[in-house]
Order: sequence, then C-alpha cells, then structure tokens
Amino acid sequence: MYPIKRWLGHAALALGLLVQGVQAAPEPRPIHFGELTWESGSLITEVLRLLVEQGYGYPTDTLPGSTVSLEAALARNDIQVIGEEWAGRSPAWVKAESEGKVFGLGDTVKHADEGWWVPDYVIHGDPARGIAPLAPDLRSVADLPRYREVFRDAESPDKGRFLNSPSGWTSEIVNTQKLKAYGLDDSYVNFRTGSGAALDAEIASSIRRGKPVLFYYWSPTPLMGRYKLVRLEEPPFDAEAWKTLSDAKNPSPRGSRSMPARLSVGVSAAFHRDYPELVAVFEKVDLPIELLNTALEKMSTTRQPPREAAREFLRNNPQVWRDWLPPAQREKVEASL
Repeated sequence: MYPIKRWLGHAALALGLLVQGVQAAPEPRPIHFGELTWESGSLITEVLRLLVEQGYGYPTDTLPGSTVSLEAALARNDIQVIGEEWAGRSPAWVKAESEGKVFGLGDTVKHADEGWWVPDYVIHGDPARGIAPLAPDLRSVADLPRYREVFRDAESPDKGRFLNSPSGWTSEIVNTQKLKAYGLDDSYVNFRTGSGAALDAEIASSIRRGKPVLFYYWSPTPLMGRYKLVRLEEPPFDAEAWKTLSDAKNPSPRGSRSMPARLSVGVSAAFHRDYPELVAVFEKVDLPIELLNTALEKMSTTRQPPREAAREFLRNNPQVWRDWLPPAQREKVEASL
C-alpha cells in the first residue's frame, strides 16, 4: 500500500502545482489608449480598439488626459496608443520622437486642417435671416483689431472674445501665442472652453442666433460641414515661427499659419517593439475625410456613443478597412459586426 499512497501523494502534489500554475497565469494586460475628448479623436480611437480587440483578441481600455499629458504618458509607455495624433506639433512630441520614445504611424486622415474662423454672415450678411454684414472688410487676422466691438465679450465689453481650445490642448498653447504674435492679446479676451463639447456648443449657439463669433476650429469635424464658415487669412506657414508658437514660454512669438496637418496613430516605443502585427495595421489606416465627417455628423446630432458609431462605420464601410488586416483577422472583425 505504501507505494500506492506515495503515488497518490505525488499525483495530488502534481495536480496542486498544475492548478496553482493555471491560477497564477497572468491575465493579458490591456493595451491602454488615450481617451480623446474631441469627436473625431473618440471615433477613431474606438475604430482602432475594435480592430485590435475583435481581430487580434487583445484587451484594450482608455485612460483620460489632456493632449499634452497624454503625449507625455505615451513617451513613458503609461499609455500605448493615441488614436489621433497631430504629429510633430508639440515640443513634447518632437522631443520624444527624436529620442525614439514615440512613433507616428501612417497618414490617417488626409486634408485635415485648422485655423481661425467666423460665420459667413458676419462678413456677407444673410438676407434670408435678416442679418446685415457686421464686418464686411474682414479678411485677415490683421483686420481683427478694428472689429473687436463686433465680437464683444459680455464680461469685458471693451474687448472682443476669441474662443480658444480647452486648456491642456496643444492648439490652446498655439492660439494663445498667436494672440500675442498678432497683437491681439490687449484687444481680445482669450476665452478657453472647458471641453471640446463646450466649444462646439458655444459656436453652434451663436450661429443659431445669428450672432458674431470668432473661434478656433479644425477638421475633420461635423461642425465644419454643418455651417457656412470663412477662414481668416494668416501669414504663410514658417517653420521657425511655428517653434515660437508651440512653445508656451517663448516671450516673442511670431505669426504664422499653423503647421500643415499630418494625422497619425501615435504609439509608444514599447508598443512598436512588442506588437509588430498591430503596427502593420496602424500604418495602413486611411480614413476618407468625407466618410469620416458623415459619421461624425450622425454621432453628434443623434448623440450616438463613439463605440456604437465606430461599429456602424466599420459595418457600413468595409471597403475602407478590409485591406488593413490579414484575411484571418479580417474575417474575425466581420463576424463580430
């Protein structure tokens, strides 16, 4: 009996170790995406997450932060992916990229743009709505000092109001520096909205009421296709001037049109090394701006959750994304939709 007992003891020990080993097997760590608060950023993030989760079986989540803090987190690998990175714009990104800590993959949305805008009726009027032109000669940022009363700030009526990006966005730094560079910081209030949604609401409310409004904005966005807007002229893009605009501490910024946009998928160096199969996918991402704007318009007007909008975009536009994936992963994503 002794040998049998010993065998049973060994078997029990082996089983215990096996169970312990199974229990100790770590869960796959999620890939952390930056949680972007503007509409195109949130939609693109969810499109990428669905491809990663459904096509490759990797868990993902999102972590919040401003664009500046998310870029710093990406360089530390605290997050691994930023779905919509305006690559090369912020000093933090440029430094991290030069040190090999971050990578901008692909050219994800072509013809994206940004600038300072006013509704068309501010310049040309709108007879159908009974709106007379209030700034008929407004063409350039250089014309803004004489029109500050048109864009009067309710809380500082001796100044105009400029609607900037939310604090923490790279564009907020650039716009603040532009106000100085164009000599407008004494005649215009630098009004920072609390979020991208708040900026949208402020602009849309003014346009619905036929009121003059001066604001920063960008594409791809639903708002750009919803209203007739005029972009104000700025000096041509100058790379050296841009450095002074993107540096919040530069005391003497010089005016320039913003850097030509290149939207990419931002990834950390560790992600670039550890997930070559996903890098290959992200390098192929190409979202037609017209289709993207259409999806963003529906997401905005119906208050569709970004995750649901992303599923609908993938389901309705297989011709856009099928070639990004190998056949096996493509079939998994199609089955999940």
